[in-house]
Order: sequence, then structure tokens, then C-alpha cells
Amino acid sequence: MSYIPIDSKDNMDKEEVIEELEDLEMQVYRMRENMKEIAKESQILGIDQTKEDKWVIVYAKDDGNVCRVMLHDCETPYRGHWDFSIHAQYADDYVIHIEDIRGDENRGFGSICMKFLKEHAMEQNVQYITGKLVERDWGHIDRLKHFYKKHNFQVEVEDDEKYGEIFWSPAV
Repeated sequence: MSYIPIDSKDNMDKEEVIEELEDLEMQVYRMRENMKEIAKESQILGIDQTKEDKWVIVYAKDDGNVCRVMLHDCETPYRGHWDFSIHAQYADDYVIHIEDIRGDENRGFGSICMKFLKEHAMEQNVQYITGKLVERDWGHIDRLKHFYKKHNFQVEVEDDEKYGEIFWSPAV
């Protein structure tokens, strides 16, 4: 169920309002329970809402070599598995390199995780986020270019060679 803007709530009947409140109440309950479980093994980075107004928990595992920013929705119980993830590796003290993005597309999860990855990188004094676009990406290269540009990455692509690079810095 997607949430209806406040100005449209006047047109809702009582049953719709009750259903929406019950859905929200369940998400808040799951959020509390999921955060307890996730915090046992990961660093909670924050909570956010998807473009469908669903609550998600964003968390990270970062050992100084590998950093994974993960997301779990608040509609299902956390069972040790993320719903979306950005896997990255530290190239050195100032550069983190995105290795892979995993999860369902077009749900807003990637944008949420990217926002938190950039915030986490800056907290770790990382100056740059880099990545490569490789041949396996070419089936969805236009979507990837749009995604990275939307998040203020510089994107350079060699279509003939099916290769590209991405680059982000808070200073750029």
C-alpha cells in the first residue's frame, strides 16, 4: 500500500485510514525488532523511506578493507539477509572502490544506499569513491549511467570497448 498525501486524506474513508495506520504501525514494530537484530552484527547508519514511502533500515559492515552498505525493509523480519547492498573495497586510506551493487532495481534502494555510502565514506575521511563499468553491465548501461550521474558521479564510458569508470568526490 502506498501512502496518500495529507491533502488527499480528506477523501479517504475510515477503513482506508485504519488500514494505512495499521500498515505504518506494523512497519514501526518491525523496524524496532529488525534494528535490534541488525545491531548485533552491523553498524546501523540510519533509517529512510523509499519512493513508495516504505521504511528501511540502512546498515554497514566495514572492517577497513571491505565496506558493505546494506538495506533491509521494515515490512519483513530480518533473518540475517539484506534486501539491497553496495559492496565496496578500500583502495587506500582515501579511496573506496565500488565492486558491486546487488538487489532489486527501481525501488529506490540503490539511491538510499548510495546516499549512506557517501555519508559513511566522508565520516571515514575517504576523499573519493570510484568504480568500473564492465561488459556484464552493458545490458543496463543507460540505467547505470543515469543512476551514477543522479548521484553526482563523473561517468566516462567507452561503448566500443564496453568499459567505463565512475568517480565521485565531495569536492567535485
